[in-house]
Amino acid sequence: MSARWPNLVRLAYGLTGDQWLAEDVAQTALASVYAAWWRVRRADDPDAYVRRILINTSNRRFRRRRVSEHLQEPQQLADRALADRPLADCMLADPADLVGQRAVLLAALRELPARQRAIVLLRYWADLSDAQVAATLGCSAGTVRSQASRALAKLRVSAALADGLVDGETR
Repeated sequence: MSARWPNLVRLAYGLTGDQWLAEDVAQTALASVYAAWWRVRRADDPDAYVRRILINTSNRRFRRRRVSEHLQEPQQLADRALADRPLADCMLADPADLVGQRAVLLAALRELPARQRAIVLLRYWADLSDAQVAATLGCSAGTVRSQASRALAKLRVSAALADGLVDGETR
């Protein structure tokens, strides 16, 4: 559990856009995993099973109550952006640019349908293969590729990305 915690929180953060909610979702998912450990252990790919539980947990929160956005201080966003990136990358980039880029990207991801957002995050953020994403979501690798293609096409014409980026830099 402790070895997989950072990756689960990172995936949940991509799904929710909020660090504290991401930790709550990851913790709730791990509690579900613990309760059903006998099933998880028997699965062909227990990691995929756990990621699926996390995605379902995140999706369930939308059904329960309306999600509201919380404004954060720019320094908190900068600290989080720096914490998520390797030190060498942070030394090369201005922290303010990292915050702006991350915020714009997360806004664009929130415009995607839940399944496409999950596929983009698993495929490109968690760096899983098409087969691993398919095992996690319970679909075929072809579905993963087609949904990823559609999601990337939506991101290319995204209003959030168009408004937030000018010549590859944040405003």
